Amino acid sequence: MWKEFKEFAIKGNVIDLAVAFILGAAFTAIVTSLVNDIFMPFLGILIGGIDFSTLAVSVLGVNVTYGNFLQEVLKFFLIAFALFMMVKTLNRLKREKAVEEEPEPELSREEQLLSEIRDLLKERP
Repeated sequence: MWKEFKEFAIKGNVIDLAVAFILGAAFTAIVTSLVNDIFMPFLGILIGGIDFSTLAVSVLGVNVTYGNFLQEVLKFFLIAFALFMMVKTLNRLKREKAVEEEPEPELSREEQLLSEIRDLLKERP
């Protein structure tokens, strides 16, 4: 059983998953800061400084703070948008890099000769 567990734990997929999880946790702090420190202040300016988290209603003596829910939903959409834009940018950079690295295919000797013949025929009057 120990041998099976060791094989499972050392497989590349498990290690890749662990690395992805740790990087995801670190990346969460970046995205959260982007939303809380950059997007939310600008949004506050646009909506006149309204703080949704203070919105509440009293129902049968119970205070329902629906504003917190609205605030978190708004943060979710802002985080999703920020991630979308980051992934879109990374994908564009990958495509550009792939195009740059794509080498021009070498022509076989036969293709080279045919190209030369074609060029000679074009030069004829």
